[in-house]
Amino acid sequence: MGLSDGYDGLREDINRIYEENRGWYGYRRITFALRNEGTLVNHKTVQKLMRQLHLKGKQKKVHYRSFKGEVGIVAPNVVDRNFKSDKPYQKMTTDVSQVTIKDTKMFFSPLLDMYNGEIITYTITDRPDLHMVTDMMDQALQQISIPEGCMIHSDQGWHYQHKHYQKLLKDNGITQSMSRKGNCLDNAMMENFFGIMKSELLYLYKWDSMEQFKAALREYVDYYNNKRIKLRLNGLSPVQYRTQNM
Repeated sequence: MGLSDGYDGLREDINRIYEENRGWYGYRRITFALRNEGTLVNHKTVQKLMRQLHLKGKQKKVHYRSFKGEVGIVAPNVVDRNFKSDKPYQKMTTDVSQVTIKDTKMFFSPLLDMYNGEIITYTITDRPDLHMVTDMMDQALQQISIPEGCMIHSDQGWHYQHKHYQKLLKDNGITQSMSRKGNCLDNAMMENFFGIMKSELLYLYKWDSMEQFKAALREYVDYYNNKRIKLRLNGLSPVQYRTQNM
């Protein structure tokens, strides 16, 4: 830029980090990323330099609603908006999000750990049937050891009221928790993840096909877990935070 203010190297690093993360990072995350690389810099300086470089974190909700009334047993809201957890896999949450591309629908069912925001596992299906959530849980049970007192929260969708899903949780010592009807704030952590995914991925690009988006979504979940830093985790990614604090 022709500016002789001593920040040319820092501008290069800011631009590199911004490009490596596809423009998803704003000045706060870039500040953390720089600090993780050993560059101590004030966030206001990063904000100023990003303005000079015309860099801005790219952020721009259709959400699938599976509530069909009480078709099974509705669990109490055990979590009660207390989303804090001091151990991995102690409190988890799940939900389903629908994506439509070129008149083709897809349903995304992730399981998120409230401890660090990590996506433990997920299913991507073309139909929102019961297997969507039971397969997700089967995968989770194979990947992690369920601790005593584990809770899994969801809304009152019919999948989560189904006897087979509820038996799967009960047989593995998992306490079920459900949001109050029509109250998305009761599952704010899951809603927040869906909002981030859609603003950073779905709404930012033009998708030629559903298969293209599915492949990108799988890459995004891996990026989200392993590389995307979270401010509440002191500038670490969910996996970094879990492995450093285990």
